[in-house]
Formats: sequence, C-alpha cells, structure tokens
Amino acid sequence: MLVGVPKETKDHEYRVGLTPAGARELSARGHQVLVERGAGAGICVADEAYEAAGAQIVDSAAEVYARAGLVVKVKEPQAGECAMLRPGQVLYAYLHLAPDPELAQALLASGATAIAYETVTDDHGGLPLLAPMSEVAGRMAIQAGAHALEKIQGGAGILLGGVPGVAPGEVMIIGAGTVGLNAARMAIGLGARVVLLDRSLERLKQADALFGGRVSTLYSTRDAIDQRLPRTDLVVGAALIPGAAAPKLISHAQLKLMRTGSVLVDVAIDQGGCFETSRPTTHQQPTYEVDGIVHYCVANMPAGVARTSTFALANATLPHALALADKGAIQALADDANLRNGLNVHAGKLTHRAVADALGLPYTPAAEALAQ
Repeated sequence: MLVGVPKETKDHEYRVGLTPAGARELSARGHQVLVERGAGAGICVADEAYEAAGAQIVDSAAEVYARAGLVVKVKEPQAGECAMLRPGQVLYAYLHLAPDPELAQALLASGATAIAYETVTDDHGGLPLLAPMSEVAGRMAIQAGAHALEKIQGGAGILLGGVPGVAPGEVMIIGAGTVGLNAARMAIGLGARVVLLDRSLERLKQADALFGGRVSTLYSTRDAIDQRLPRTDLVVGAALIPGAAAPKLISHAQLKLMRTGSVLVDVAIDQGGCFETSRPTTHQQPTYEVDGIVHYCVANMPAGVARTSTFALANATLPHALALADKGAIQALADDANLRNGLNVHAGKLTHRAVADALGLPYTPAAEALAQ
C-alpha cells in the first residue's frame, strides 16, 4: 500500500503522524511511504532521516493526498485537506467529531474511511491511542496552569508549591482517568495541595493507593465542587466520554465562587470542553478571562512538546497502521473489533454511535457499513 504523511496544518501543530522508525517498518514490509517535505521539522527530524528509512519526500500535501491510499496524520484534517480526501481513501488520525459538525459533514461528503485514534479500544475497554496524549496533556495541564497563575499572565500571582512560611496553592482535578492521574502526579511534584474528584469509587480507591494519601479524593458532585471552588487556585477539567461531547462540570454561574485570578485548564476542549465558559484557544493565544477567571483551553496541548508527543503517539499508533497497510482497511477493520471501534466515518455513513448521537445524525453500525 502507498502510505502518505502530510505536514500538519492546524495552528501551531508541530507533531507528525509517522516517525522515521515507522517509515522503516512499513518500507520493510513492501509498502511505499510518501512524506511531505518538512513534515518532521517541528520535531527536529530532517527529510533525510525519512529518506534513509525508505520513504520518498514529496513537495506538497496535494501530492500526498492524490497518491496515498492510507493517510496517517495527528490532528483532524482542516477544510483544505478535507477537500483532497476521496472515496476509498483511509484517514487515520485524531478526529474529535462530536463537537465539530462541519468536519463531520466534510468527511461524510468525501466518501473516505476515517478512523479516529480517540475511539480505538483495547481488550480491557481502554483507549490506547488516546492514552499517550492524555499522559502528556495531564502533565502539561499543571505546567500551563502554574504559568497562567503568574500575575503577569493574568493570574492571582500564586506559586503552586508555596515556600516555607507560605501555604502552597490548591489544585482541583475533576476526573481520575489518565489525564487526571498524570495531572495529580505533576501537581504533587510541585508541592501543591491536590484534590481529585471522580464518580468512580474504584478509580478513587486506585488513586488513593497510588499516591499514598498525598491526594485528597472526593466523589464528584456539584456540591463537592461548589465547596472546593472558593479555596481552589487551579482547576483541571479531565472528564471524558469516549467519542461523545464532554460533560459540563462547571457552569458560568459557578465562576463567582472562585477567587479572581484563579485558573481553569480544560483538557477536554477537543471534545467540546467540560466548563460552560470554555472555547478553543491556540498556543499563540492560550488564555482568556471570564469574570476574572483565567481559562486555558488549547485544543492541541501536546503540540507544545511536539517531539515527546510524536514519539509517544507513534509507539501506540504504528501497530494498527501496519495492519491497515498489510491487510487493507476493510480486512483490518473486519479482523479487529478494537480497531473497528475507531471507525467513525465510512463511505458517507457515521459509524460511531456516540458521535452520531452528539451530532444528531443517523448512525450505521461499523460492521454493517463495512459489509455494504
């Protein structure tokens, strides 16, 4: 199969869908790999490294899309990229369609097969292609939040770890999944007081055992959040419903409970955000204020540490990329139920129920769509 890797075009997106190691693996199996010139520049990987791995460097994304049967990306295609997709072509990338009806309609109209990293599962019900970026984003959430708390950034001027004689800041993390646990680890490392909320008692028990009492765990209710907001300096929203729009955890009205200069970091912004006042921002302009509360809602946080993120993501996505190239998409999806859970769009049909429900569009089961 001919596998194409275009340069990412989303604002301040520096990651790349395939590393030279991945190109070497595909080439060794007899597949041809096309990489757009400069695609690896954002992670300090030169075109020559891809060529040494057996890939061919091409001058434009248009050539990649025109020739490749399988397009491997990181972020969702932008409008110009959607226009280059064609029936029968396979797109393998993060999609986050639930809050983005325009992208969903563009993919449906293209006739392409679109597999979303964020809904591919494993045998335990986990999300193995989302997990690496969740780990990165969870850790970055504390870095970003700590920076936003600085007075010059619009924050309250609080050092999360405090100093002798001055109390540390308090971090509230809502969601004890991969993002939440990684955020808690970083916040503890900075010396902050940490409160972790979730509606799964099992997850809270695991977090309590993992952190040995260094984190306070609470069952997540509106009352619990209301009681903590007045004393919280940094809130990390880390709730996830696979494929669906994120639940709204803090309303606009609840902002009045917070101290001026406190910070909200919405890691769920790709799925529509888990704060009512959230809207996507970029690395160039990462924050804005609502009622004196600083919001950090960068929709591609891991791009800020693009090299680490690319290699972490590639480690997870490569096995499925190899299967798609070796078997062809239809057979690979038929053979692997976990990969099939990642199928969001096929031949003009929405094939993931949570996405279809979020968008209010008709749903066709993946197996049925593939059979047609």
